[in-house]
Amino acid sequence: MKVTVSRKAHFNAAHRLYRKDWSHEKNDEVFGKCNNPNYHGHNYELVVSVTGLIDKETGYVIDMKILKDIIKSEVEDAFDHKNLNLEVSEFRTLNPTAENIAVVIYNKIKPKLKEQLDLEITLYETPRNFVTFSGEQ
Repeated sequence: MKVTVSRKAHFNAAHRLYRKDWSHEKNDEVFGKCNNPNYHGHNYELVVSVTGLIDKETGYVIDMKILKDIIKSEVEDAFDHKNLNLEVSEFRTLNPTAENIAVVIYNKIKPKLKEQLDLEITLYETPRNFVTFSGEQ
């Protein structure tokens, strides 16, 4: 039987939403206060969910220690207390919206999992605003 296991994580990061090819006025119109040239920050909450068959020998879908270590190296160490626009290579040319951050996190974690496991990323930018991505294009 398939079961989904999830682990929560947290990171703090700053970002600015804007497009270099747009005027300041258009960026302000579309992104509002998120276009602050001095950046702004969020306390991101992350839920990483892995779905798969329960291993008959271990009783696990995935060892949670392994999942914890993957999240730490691929997300927390890479994003925590960083300016996403300036310090995280994936966002040098990609607007660091919650949607894009969730996709980047998915793409960083998925290759670290066994191929038969499904992955879903839920990223809370605020307690009320969150996005979910499960790899479907």
